[in-house]
This record gives sequence, C-alpha cells and structure tokens, in this order.
Amino acid sequence: MTAVDVAYTVDGPAGAPVVVLSNSLGATRGMWDPQVPALAERYRVVSYDTRGHGESPAPAGPYSLDDLADDMAALMDAVGAPRAHLVGLSLGGMTALRLAAREPDRVDRLAVMCTSAKPEPQGFLDRAVAVRSGGTAPIAPTVVSRWLTPAYAAEHPDLVARLEAMIVGADDDGYAACCEVVAAVDLRDDLGRTTAPTLVVSGADDAALPPDHQRLIADGIAGAELLTVAPAAHLANLERTLEVTGALLAHLDAGGSA
Repeated sequence: MTAVDVAYTVDGPAGAPVVVLSNSLGATRGMWDPQVPALAERYRVVSYDTRGHGESPAPAGPYSLDDLADDMAALMDAVGAPRAHLVGLSLGGMTALRLAAREPDRVDRLAVMCTSAKPEPQGFLDRAVAVRSGGTAPIAPTVVSRWLTPAYAAEHPDLVARLEAMIVGADDDGYAACCEVVAAVDLRDDLGRTTAPTLVVSGADDAALPPDHQRLIADGIAGAELLTVAPAAHLANLERTLEVTGALLAHLDAGGSA
C-alpha cells in the first residue's frame, strides 16, 4: 500500500531539528498538546494524526505496521526532514520503533512511551470486530478508562470528554484496521537492530500495556534508558506532563543538535 498524506501540524522554528510526534491508537495529534509548547521552543515539532484517526485519510484496509511507518517517513519527506527525532506513544511508539529499525539513517533519537514490542493480540482483534459492527462510540468510555488513572479522570472530566471525542471521531474501519495492526505487531527481532539512542517511558498504572512491555523494549535496545512515572495510566504524557516533557527534552537535548 502506498503511503497516505496524513494531516499534521508544525510548530517551532523553521531551522531547528525536527521532532515527529505519533499518537496512540484512538487518539489524535491533540494528545500531544501539553508537550508541544516546550518542545517547540527549540525544535521544529511535527505532530500528526495516524491514518484512520482525526483529520487523516482512512484508506481501505488491511493495514500493516510498515504502512504506518511508510506514512511517517513520507511525512518526514513532506516537511523536508531526511532525519528526525521520533516520539511515539502506544501505536505511535510501535510505528517509531519499526521505522527506527528499518531505516536507522532517518532516526536521530527515539522516545517511545507506553508501548509494546509484542502486544497480546486477542483484545485488539475483539475490539476491531466490535467497532466494525457498532462503531467507535460504544467503546470510547472503556478505552479512555485505561488512558487515565481513576483519580485523575475524576479530577479532569473535560479531558475525559475530549479524549472520548477523539475516539468517536476516528473512522470506524480505519480504527478497526489499526487495532488489527497492533494485534499483529512483533518487534522483538527489531529491537537489537535499533541503533538510535532510546528513551522508554512506562506508566506505572498502565493496564493497557503494563510496564513489563516497556521493560522488554528497554532490555532489547542497547543502551536504552527506562523511566517509569507514577501515578500514570496509558497516556502518561497527559497525567505526568512535567515529568514526561522534562525527560523528553533531556533525552533530545543530549543529541547536541538543538
């Protein structure tokens, strides 16, 4: 399948090193809103909606993880970035890991959060079936309940509503096809081929992809740094904004190109 032209936003100075932000399954590029202002002070920040999500097209499936990596590489080409820092959470992390292993010359530094090299497939396959038959709206509350800890969700009802709206806004078939991508992911052999300096972030309370998944990634990539933040569920960047943003900046700045 050819790459699709994804919807994206660019923030930050034109000549700065590029950072690409890739969203989780069900979210849009808006999930990175807490990180963008700080990153954009010294980087050219490119956030985008994965195919099937937000404002991006939803071509007929099935999709593969390589298709999503092709979209990311095509986006880099579109913004004139032969090489970039990649930051991804969940499905976005899987996409970034795949591109980093497949095309190491294109990736400067890598940060992956709340993601997995080998998810348990059945839940994602079941979700794809449910969405194809009933749409994304019925699953939105359950999915978002895994994205934030119960206490944080109770304190931030507006955020919960916004996140549920992201899921409801996804294309039903595109979302289901992305669920099937996650179900098929097996990046264990890719980890040893990943040469980019890597930061791996876990949410201590992540029920969707618990910390053992991130530990496997960190153990598989030479020199990778593992950071666990708490309390935090699946969208740890939202719940622990200052910690995650600070860790990202420290990791990217260590490349010395900013």
